[in-house]
Amino acid sequence: MGVHKLFDFYSDTKTKPSKAMLHSILNRDFGDEQKDEDSTTLELCSRVATLLGKEKAVFLPSGTMCNEIAINIHTNPGDEIICESSSHIINFETGGPSAISSVMINAIKGKNGMFKAEQLLEAIRKPSRYAPISSLVCVEQTANMAGGTIWELEKLNAVAIEAKKYNLNTHMDGARLLNACIKTGVDAETYSENFDSVWLDFSKGLGAPVGAVLAGSEEFINKSWRVKQRLGGAMRQSGVLAAMCLYALDNNISRLSNDHEVASFLGSEIEKLETVEQIFPIETNIVIFDLSDETISAPNLVQKMGEQGFQIGAFGERRIRIVTHLDVDMAAGTKLVEALKIYLK
Repeated sequence: MGVHKLFDFYSDTKTKPSKAMLHSILNRDFGDEQKDEDSTTLELCSRVATLLGKEKAVFLPSGTMCNEIAINIHTNPGDEIICESSSHIINFETGGPSAISSVMINAIKGKNGMFKAEQLLEAIRKPSRYAPISSLVCVEQTANMAGGTIWELEKLNAVAIEAKKYNLNTHMDGARLLNACIKTGVDAETYSENFDSVWLDFSKGLGAPVGAVLAGSEEFINKSWRVKQRLGGAMRQSGVLAAMCLYALDNNISRLSNDHEVASFLGSEIEKLETVEQIFPIETNIVIFDLSDETISAPNLVQKMGEQGFQIGAFGERRIRIVTHLDVDMAAGTKLVEALKIYLK
């Protein structure tokens, strides 16, 4: 007998647009975004720029493109960027910084996806005719592969302020920034204040099918448009996508707390299982845990769970990631726990 229901906990990128979100497209006006004629896209960019406290913003197909455009603008070939070793930029962008911008990466081994200002100071290159120039510091809010952990505002600002003392640019990968805002009550503008560029992803917890918005100064965004064009990221009637992002802004931010609640429940139940060696701190919507050596491997567990109608992620032989979102509620989480117990007793 086949599996009738699939609960996809692999990532919050797996969300599908609701009927209401799709319907919101019908009442919008569209035009050529490259000529600034798409009023829906312009509205989205204006709202996100205001939300993040920046002068201007640009709509892009993905968050990866946001990161790569920012790196390209903030650096020169041969420079070095600094970020935490588990970051998306290092692990999930196919070597984009080197391939696109010809820059090196200095990876800081932090804790829970974050690093201290003191670690940044150790990583910044001293002036030398032999060494690359440290030119950009990148942070990820929340820290995905650390379990969706949140940079504390004080620590975040300390890193950014120290970077500025040494004339380094600052960039925030804000893919799940609004998860941090909902959890802490700190607004997005406050988190972004000391960063030259920052972006929001709409295709994760906010539930839109495509799209991210990169924000910064007017000069930065004008340059971003040139790189967007160069990378093939320019679109035409992009308001079809932007309309769904606007719907997400109006309807799907506060409900992120529901995802956090389900993740917290999953973590509390999974932690009880004897075959779970360690579980990462759970602050938002991501649950990461390691299996003990004597239990089933992570890839095999993923296979077994898939056969039961649950999609989860394996990251190595022992590590499992589960991500909650608007398409998996508490009832789905309860069923997932019961299925996990069968294989992880």
